[in-house]
Amino acid sequence: MKEQYRTVARAGVHETEINRSRFICALAPAATEQEAQDFVARIRREHPTASHNCFAYVIGADASVQKASDDGEPGGTAGVPMLQMLMRREMRYVAAVVTRYYGGVKLGAGGLIRAYGGVVGEALDELGTITRQRFRLATITVSHQRAGRLENDLRATGLAVREVRYAEAVIIEIGLPDSDVESFRSWLADATAGEALLELGGEAYGDA
Repeated sequence: MKEQYRTVARAGVHETEINRSRFICALAPAATEQEAQDFVARIRREHPTASHNCFAYVIGADASVQKASDDGEPGGTAGVPMLQMLMRREMRYVAAVVTRYYGGVKLGAGGLIRAYGGVVGEALDELGTITRQRFRLATITVSHQRAGRLENDLRATGLAVREVRYAEAVIIEIGLPDSDVESFRSWLADATAGEALLELGGEAYGDA
């Protein structure tokens, strides 16, 4: 797994006009290729009378899935420059749809490439991007007597406390960088007089 990746901060829409054509870029995070395809389908339903609904998406922290469509525009003038913009900005787990309402003035191949790629870049600037960091999921099992202070200490150190469950003992789920596992194990032993049990789980991504 890559240590981190960037994605769009939130779903949203950015519109611009170029030579009387409306270009509307809709962006959204997409955790899977199916989510990306569903997003494309939804935007197409919202704009059934548009001249074109071109799309590009990148799925996977390593960009393992990359798809693009010109949707009737000349080959390579719409979906590809959209995809290139996403890749240039190192975007992952993101889908982009650019809806065009033709305004009567032809832009030519170069003009289309600049328009489709440009509106995606403008949308990314407007909506913002976030970095997601790889971390190790872990659970801490601790007594009720120590749980409150331990939870406060964990939050004070800036660790991602994901969930706290109260049962016979208290289960605290956290996320921490792989490189910090051993030092955290030592800190936890000192903080709880060796009473807490630490179990490591799988890996995931969270806000950096």
